[in-house]
Amino acid sequence: MAISIDQKPLYSILPIGQDVMFTVSHEQLVATKYNVKFIAEIYINHTAILFSASELIGSFKTTPNNAGVGIFDLRSVIETYLKPDNLGSTYGNGSRYKTSDETHPMHLIDKFAVSENSIKYFALRFKIEYSDTETGPIIAPADQPATNMVDSRAYTMFNGIIQYDEVVDVFANDYGYNMTDYYLLGTADPRFSDRSFLTTAPTVQYARLEDYGTMSFFNWVTSAVDYKVDAIKFTYYWADGTPHVETVYQNWTAGGETNYTSNLRSHLTYSGAFPANLQNWSAIFAFAITNDMTHYTVEALDSNGDTMSKQYTINILCPEIKGYEGIRLTWLNKWGTWDYYTFNMKSTKSITSNRTTYTQMSGTWNESSFKIAGYKGGKKNFRVNSTEKIKLNTDFVTEAEGVWFEQLINSPEVYVLDSFQTDQNLSSLNNYVQSATITNSSYTRKTIANDKLMQYSFEIEKSKMKRTQAV
Repeated sequence: MAISIDQKPLYSILPIGQDVMFTVSHEQLVATKYNVKFIAEIYINHTAILFSASELIGSFKTTPNNAGVGIFDLRSVIETYLKPDNLGSTYGNGSRYKTSDETHPMHLIDKFAVSENSIKYFALRFKIEYSDTETGPIIAPADQPATNMVDSRAYTMFNGIIQYDEVVDVFANDYGYNMTDYYLLGTADPRFSDRSFLTTAPTVQYARLEDYGTMSFFNWVTSAVDYKVDAIKFTYYWADGTPHVETVYQNWTAGGETNYTSNLRSHLTYSGAFPANLQNWSAIFAFAITNDMTHYTVEALDSNGDTMSKQYTINILCPEIKGYEGIRLTWLNKWGTWDYYTFNMKSTKSITSNRTTYTQMSGTWNESSFKIAGYKGGKKNFRVNSTEKIKLNTDFVTEAEGVWFEQLINSPEVYVLDSFQTDQNLSSLNNYVQSATITNSSYTRKTIANDKLMQYSFEIEKSKMKRTQAV
């Protein structure tokens, strides 16, 4: 008999924020040997798993349960090897900001960027150890037959989550969440028009001409050409309804990938899809602005030039006639990429200060004579810690947007995203992305039936304190 894998994730691509359960068994050894332990070695890499020492991130043991099997729940271990893509890619030729490849936030990319941190392979090698007698020495895996070791397949994990109430598929003992709605397919597959970018945002969104943002998608989930995203198509519409098409092709220079590779960085790709990203580089988009563009659409194309995704519409927000300042937030969505929303109605900013004071002696006491100094003496501020809070209000929104906002409340990473500026391509870019926290303690989902016209309010607090002079 041999060690066997009796339970495993159902699908080869899985959001890591779900149960990652493996069950292994070896009936003969468990029944006849002592001090039995199953061993799971975890291997993680951006490229094909070769079960080499450089890919090994840890070994974990468990004793057989009453049914004689070893059960491993590995989510809490392997999820620590994924994190959000906050910066544009440096892989290959890297991504660009205003044609420069200097370090820049992911949100500002010109055309494409591949993932650096959000997607990787993992695989497991299972072994067993035991004693021939109750007090005998442990027989290590290296001293056992090759049948007492078994490898899992390689799985693709990405930085997504699923909630406990979401539907998972079950087949035999295996279960998992089906991500195929997000596999972009060519027209050879009849389901292509229902496929989504990696977001649950509504297909109709709103942005100012100065707003940055990305749309992300799975690319090359298999080596089959049907799964290749060849280009992103933008169709701009003038005020009179006239369309103008601009197609942006993936290649190394643009920050994307043209061929299937075993390197998973290119299998999750970001596209600079919002107005400011296009302003970074596109003369056609600039021409569209001068012709009173009202909206544009975004969709993925296959190598035949056919649509392989849902079509997303970006409506251009006009300046608010009452002069409200628009504030754009970006947050980590459930699939580990970025969503965006511009709050263009009334916003209220406030600054809360926490002061540490001391009492200063008046005059000079450490010189040849006492001198009066009017600026000295009395209570002084030793330290002033000030934080900025903002109350944001949406315009009237749909029920779909209300559901989508629940991810904003639940997101561990939220940022205030600054708008397009006429800076140079080598400028310091630390001013564009400011970390923040949502301070709302509750969120009530609204419906048309209950609330008629729906608006939402959010309160955020910028995470960094304002600086003051040292005294």
